[in-house]
Amino acid sequence: MIVHRFTCGAKNTHLYAQLRKAWGIQAMARPSSDLAAFREIFSKSNNIAIITGAGVSAESGVPTFRGAGGYWRKWQAQELATPTAFAHNPSRVWEFYHYRREVMLTKDPNPAHLAIAECEQRLGKQGRKVTIITQNIDELHRRAGSKNLLEIHGSLFKTRCMMCGHEQANYKSPICAALEGRGAPDPDTQDAQIPVEQLPRCEQRGCNGLLRPAVVWFGETLDADILSHAEKALDGCDLCLVVGVWDAFLYIFVYKHTVQNKLTINDIKMIHMFHFHGPCGTTLPPALARHKSEPN
Repeated sequence: MIVHRFTCGAKNTHLYAQLRKAWGIQAMARPSSDLAAFREIFSKSNNIAIITGAGVSAESGVPTFRGAGGYWRKWQAQELATPTAFAHNPSRVWEFYHYRREVMLTKDPNPAHLAIAECEQRLGKQGRKVTIITQNIDELHRRAGSKNLLEIHGSLFKTRCMMCGHEQANYKSPICAALEGRGAPDPDTQDAQIPVEQLPRCEQRGCNGLLRPAVVWFGETLDADILSHAEKALDGCDLCLVVGVWDAFLYIFVYKHTVQNKLTINDIKMIHMFHFHGPCGTTLPPALARHKSEPN
């Protein structure tokens, strides 16, 4: 397996590319900033997987809730995005997600999202395939026009009933009357302590169960069907780009699901590595733009 690394941006934004074929290019001793060399590899790839993370959405002004300052009120996401937190205080957790939903309704896809969507559409017309695998729950890829999209952590704009299990899209603003004007992130803001019966409820006939955000929380497993499709995309790709992804997630997801049972991490041969400075919204468009070899 050949692994590429392509870093863009100051927001911990990384793009790794792993290839199934070497294309006859010699191993690189250190990361290269040769965009032309990357573009040649890109032009020869017929099945591309693009894994994206929080670093892509950060350029749209989306709070990442990571690192210093990554708090909502007094809590980090890891303290709120758990089944235990929801069971203990569903009002507080819903305030957190209501805030995130309302923020996302004010944000737009940035040039990185648009470049990925345009690349998918353009290459699709050439019989080439692009699969986007995102850990983001903001739906910015979808709004940019991406179609072949796997949202492995779910979506802010989907809900799941705790009683009947029904899952559906939900774009209401606010999602329920009791949450209107709630969710301010300031550390001095007091919890609304909304009674559970006033929180979002299932509208399936005869149910009225408590709804939760249909996202994968810390301590939960990824959806088996989505994970299976993601693994197939990674196993079948000849080029994999990983951009804006937290390094620990990269290890857990990419290495575990593409390297396990094939070779150990230490056995990976780092043949082609690329490292480009600059925000992804600046770096990705020229990297994914139409190559001179492509038909007009």
